[in-house]
Amino acid sequence: MAQPAKFTDPDAMAWLQSMAPEVMVVAAYGLRLPKAVLTLPAHGCLNIHASLLPRWRGAAPIQRAILAGDTETGISIMQMDEGLDTGAVRMRATLPVAADDTAASLHDRLATLGGELIVSALRDWPPAVPQQVSAACYAAKISKAEAVIDWQETAEAIDRRIRAYNPVPGAVSTLEGKALKIWRARPAAGPAGLAGSVQVRDGRLLVSCGSGLLELLEVQQAGSKRVSAEAYLAGHTIAPATRLGI
Repeated sequence: MAQPAKFTDPDAMAWLQSMAPEVMVVAAYGLRLPKAVLTLPAHGCLNIHASLLPRWRGAAPIQRAILAGDTETGISIMQMDEGLDTGAVRMRATLPVAADDTAASLHDRLATLGGELIVSALRDWPPAVPQQVSAACYAAKISKAEAVIDWQETAEAIDRRIRAYNPVPGAVSTLEGKALKIWRARPAAGPAGLAGSVQVRDGRLLVSCGSGLLELLEVQQAGSKRVSAEAYLAGHTIAPATRLGI
C-alpha cells in the first residue's frame, strides 16, 4: 500500500512502473489520477467509492447522504477514468442508513463492506456498466462554515447536520457568546418557542427549531471536554429566555 503525494514526482512514477501492477485499487486517496497512471496497470485502476454511483460523486459522499436524508447508501467498485468518479461500475452493494448513524459510524460499516466487495470484484471481475449520467449528483467537500447550525431549520434537518458533521468538523452553535459543539441530539416532542430558544425540562436540554424541538444529548463547550447534556446541566445554569446562536 502506498500514498504518493503527487504523480508529477518522477520517483513516484518510477516506483509505480517498477511494480508492474496488473490492477491498482484506490480507496480514500483524494487525488485524481493522471492518464499515465490509469493506463499503467494491465487492467486499469479500481476505486472503492462510498456511495451508490452516480449518486454522490465527489469528496464527501457519506456526509452528503446523511444530510440529504438518504435511507440507503453503499459501495461502488468503479473502473476509474480521468473524470471525477465518472467511471463505469463493476460491482455495488447497498447498506441502510440508520436513523442514528453519524458520519463516523456509517464510514466504519462502509469500510467493512468495501473490503469485502473489492475482494469479490477482483475475484469475479464482473463487466463494467456505465453510469447513468442524468442521475449524477455531486458530494462537495464539507466546510466549517456549513457546520454552524441554523436554528431556523427543522429539528429533523438539524439532527441530520449534527450526525453528518460528527466527527469532522463538528456541528457548532453559540451559547451566551461561547462556542458550543453539539455531538449528539434527537428530535423531541413538545411545544416549541422561538428558534434557538432553550428549555430545560425534567433534566433534558431542549432547543426550539424553525419547526419542532431538538433534544441535545452530548455537547462540548469551548475549552472543555465532551459531556452528556445531563452532566452539562449539572455544572451550568441556563437562564430563562436563553437562545442558541445569538
